[in-house]
Amino acid sequence: MANLDQITESILEQIDTEGFRQEGAYNLRYNGYSLCHGNTEHITIKRKEDKQGIDVYISGQAKGEQVHIPVVVAASGMVDEVYNDFYIEDGAEVTIIAGCGIHNSGCNDSRHDGIHSFHIGKNANVRYEEKHYGEGKGTGARILNPVTKIYLDDHCVFTLDTAQIKGVDSTKRETEVVMGEGSKLFVIEKLMTHDGQSAVSDMDIYLNGTGSSAQIISRSVARGKSRQVFHPRAIGNALCHAHIQCDSIIMDQAQVCSIPEIDAKHVDAAIIHEAAIGRINSEQLIKLNTFGLSDEAAEAVIIENFLN
Repeated sequence: MANLDQITESILEQIDTEGFRQEGAYNLRYNGYSLCHGNTEHITIKRKEDKQGIDVYISGQAKGEQVHIPVVVAASGMVDEVYNDFYIEDGAEVTIIAGCGIHNSGCNDSRHDGIHSFHIGKNANVRYEEKHYGEGKGTGARILNPVTKIYLDDHCVFTLDTAQIKGVDSTKRETEVVMGEGSKLFVIEKLMTHDGQSAVSDMDIYLNGTGSSAQIISRSVARGKSRQVFHPRAIGNALCHAHIQCDSIIMDQAQVCSIPEIDAKHVDAAIIHEAAIGRINSEQLIKLNTFGLSDEAAEAVIIENFLN
């Protein structure tokens, strides 16, 4: 069992909602290398031999199991690029808990680029959670650029739940999903930026299978002079259904650009999009003020409820 320092323990508390433990199926990546990992009867994690990263094999016998694969970058100036591939057999039911936290106390930029691919078998049910978090008093930036590619076989379900908590100076997220017959996709994206931070999210959903469906919900809060850009795109290539909803709260001198795009290439493709950007409702603030909350405390309550 690896001994973890206080910084690593603190970051893991932020990015692993279930609580990271060195038991079951897990892999902890620390400053560019695999610090510790474990397997179970139904889940095997293997290090790649040709490049940085791991291959995760999940048996169809896995029912209700979890895999924890957090990343911690605590070295200023580090550029960490990793390739993780997941192979989930037919009928498996599993939750994959990922996430990356960067602690930068130096003057050089620290960056993590996580390139993940998911190959989901028929009738499988997979939930993937990913949290991003940054901290440290250094002047160097904390940068995260995730790339996620998801390939859904027939009649499987995939839930993608991503959150950027705070402290990330720059992020560019790229997501691509290819959907088979009767497959279902649920995406929940939560984001908060502040100061001069920048966040861009591009998402392409290809509904190729008959009866496939996708629901994309994005919620964000932009504060300070931060900038956010969302560009989710649903492409209906068969009889399918998709719904995109983007809601943002804008504050201070921030900028938010929301560009939901729908592209129907089949007569039976039904695709809907909604987008809304606005400030905090003044009536909500006044109501919370009457309960004794200051404006700052009231804003915090409204933002927390909005994101959750």
